[in-house]
Amino acid sequence: MKPKILVTREVFAEVLAFLGEELEVDSNQADIALAPEVLRERLRDKDGVMCALTDRIDAALLAAAPRLKAVCNIAVGYNNIDVPACSARGIAVTNTPRVLDETTADLVWTLMLATARRLTEAEAYLRNGEWTGWYLKQLLGADVHHATLGIVGMGRIGQAIARRALGFEMQVLYHNRSRLPAEIESPLCARYAGMDELLGRADFVVLQVPYSPATHHLIGAAELAQMKPSAVLINAARGGVVDDAALIEALGRGTIRAAGLDVFENEPRLNPGFLALKNVVLSPHIGSSTHATRLAMAMTAARNLVAALTGGTPPNRVNPR
Repeated sequence: MKPKILVTREVFAEVLAFLGEELEVDSNQADIALAPEVLRERLRDKDGVMCALTDRIDAALLAAAPRLKAVCNIAVGYNNIDVPACSARGIAVTNTPRVLDETTADLVWTLMLATARRLTEAEAYLRNGEWTGWYLKQLLGADVHHATLGIVGMGRIGQAIARRALGFEMQVLYHNRSRLPAEIESPLCARYAGMDELLGRADFVVLQVPYSPATHHLIGAAELAQMKPSAVLINAARGGVVDDAALIEALGRGTIRAAGLDVFENEPRLNPGFLALKNVVLSPHIGSSTHATRLAMAMTAARNLVAALTGGTPPNRVNPR
């Protein structure tokens, strides 16, 4: 008899086919987010679950799913999962590292360039019929080339962002929990800096840290005040790393020039203050959203799940056995 699993959100047909070879699949292809009580009921007889960041896997849910042996997230982050509670029950937790690094770095650069050159503001200006001709001071933006880039969080994605900065001949500063080895730091032409120095010197501050209690509101009013008035903040990491209310106030007051954001506190409930601002570029958490990358993420989660439930070793387990 095949182990039973739930796939909580819509996935690609080839992923379902792969899972179906080894597992009995209950899939939410309607892609309607499952309410907590519905998720609990559908997991009651399941051995595994392939879930998304929108699914909260907590101790109460685990208590209602006594057969559960594996929780496989379609994401790198896993702050939606109570990992200690899973570990206490011997449940494997996995994620999808590496497959989305380059695509997310591309999106960070999209936000950086669009924000610097006021692209969404310029498009609205054109679409609204306000463009009547060329003039010298029209929608003046900021140069990215030769500017100073500050990266907070220099893991795989941070390093991919820094590699792209070489082509723009930027000076790269980074802050991390620990300094990178010289063999990684040197090819990136990146220099380790304290947080205060990075915030004070960078023209573009890019956040690439996971969300946790330690990084909650890592950037708030005090940190924004340390940045240059001409600086730009980019966040495509996680909502909650930035105090959104403080950022809205800083953007409105001109404390910093602009921001580019792919993630938000309490998403998808966007703080409406952002919508009244012209100096912010907004996107709806699409950092990894290309066909190739999202397919790779889902297949990685599927391989983790099959391995966990058929006697193998999940390649991306995040909690100890």
